[in-house]
Amino acid sequence: MIYSHLSRRLAAAVIAVAVIAPAASHAEEVTIGQTFLASGLDPAEGSNGWALVSHGIAEQLFRVSREGEVVPNLAASATPNDDGTWTVELAPDRFFSDGTPVTAEAVAVALNRTGEANPSARATAGRLSFIAVDDDTLTVRAEHSTTILPSILAEWAFPIYRMEGNAPIFTGPFAVKSFQPGASIEMIPNAHYAGAEARPDVTLRRIADGQSLALAFASGEVDMAFNLPVETLPMLEAPERKIVSFPVAYQYMMWMNTRTPALSDPRVRRAIDLAVSREDLVTAAQAGVPATGAFADSYPFAAEGSLSHDLDAAAALLDEAGWAVGEDGVRRRDGERLKLVLYAYPQRPDLVTFQPVIRAALAEIGIAVTTQVTESPSEVAKSGDFDLLLWAQHTAPAGDPGLFLSLFFETDAARNYSGWSNAAYDSLIAELRAEGDPQARIDLARRAQETIAAEAPVSFLVTPEWHVGLLPALAGYEPWGSDYYVIRPDLVTAR
Repeated sequence: MIYSHLSRRLAAAVIAVAVIAPAASHAEEVTIGQTFLASGLDPAEGSNGWALVSHGIAEQLFRVSREGEVVPNLAASATPNDDGTWTVELAPDRFFSDGTPVTAEAVAVALNRTGEANPSARATAGRLSFIAVDDDTLTVRAEHSTTILPSILAEWAFPIYRMEGNAPIFTGPFAVKSFQPGASIEMIPNAHYAGAEARPDVTLRRIADGQSLALAFASGEVDMAFNLPVETLPMLEAPERKIVSFPVAYQYMMWMNTRTPALSDPRVRRAIDLAVSREDLVTAAQAGVPATGAFADSYPFAAEGSLSHDLDAAAALLDEAGWAVGEDGVRRRDGERLKLVLYAYPQRPDLVTFQPVIRAALAEIGIAVTTQVTESPSEVAKSGDFDLLLWAQHTAPAGDPGLFLSLFFETDAARNYSGWSNAAYDSLIAELRAEGDPQARIDLARRAQETIAAEAPVSFLVTPEWHVGLLPALAGYEPWGSDYYVIRPDLVTAR
């Protein structure tokens, strides 16, 4: 491996920390570093719900277990009724962090508020309406009849909270002590959550990029470094540090903006998809496996087969679309060069690693690519001001394909970043939304992926592997659930 200036800085930091590393293996306060942090504490806004659950602050009625199964959490059960509604019974003896009991009325107020404010809460079955029957029972009615309500309620848009004025109060194992937007969250154990006495105080720090995260870990500033860049791992090896690698259910992908004139032609998009070698991307990341479609191959609804890499076929498609190779090797049509801007963001270090690989691949078929790195990928995606955008997404956070296939690809979907529209696809998702038979849902999800592949508004690239650095205080930590459950009730210090 060729080490960069960063690696030399890391080497110096490692030497220093080897001298000053404390021998103690127990701490009552820990610091966790990662490249993402909730942008706010209101779970009805944007993707805050996901971050707050990941941070151990909020919980949903149902969650996804380590084994990938949807299991009860704040709910005890959910039962379908003959009229298409569902009855949800709450688990007993659950409390908000101020000691207030979790009641059906509090849940209904929270989730009705979220459903009105957040389009992500309406993606899988339309608007959900929650009515408190008594203190422990809710009736739930979906705008589009659904047979998978527990899975929907495990989606990241549905954490439970109650508003005290403008301040939300949550039920998770940790409570917010202070919040500095964009920088850190100070957390203390929720005294009303079982096992609170065993948990440490936690400082959750946002560190802008993976390289800076590795430096912070090397210098002992953080007890856990979540999602370290693979190229930094050799320099972090030391007896007092532990590196845990684990497969995740995320997919790395590349959105293609169909509103960009050149990318409005599906032949150009398919050419780009064919030109990119997933194997080369895996080699660059030194981890992961080539994607086969929208979902990791551990899911039964994952696409079958492999995605092609064929430079000749890619070139033929560009020829067919009228883009001819110029003297400088860049294709032109009507005097205009075929040039695109490829964005990535440092919060997911692998995506930045992919940029030169993709640029070189597209140069081989006559497409000139410039690369940019943004600290605000969601803003870029929402603005539509991009040509190509590398992206990381957990595509089945509740073990079902419906959320991703709806939220990111339906014509009027809230996160249709590519601007793609396909009536046949929309009809497939309407069928998927109404279908209850598990095998039929698998078949519909695969057909939806085939429709996406035929027009390539996105390239699915790699199913990744991530790396977590641990100092002795958190040496017993085991990562699972990608980054949906980073801080959990079992977060305790080594004794």
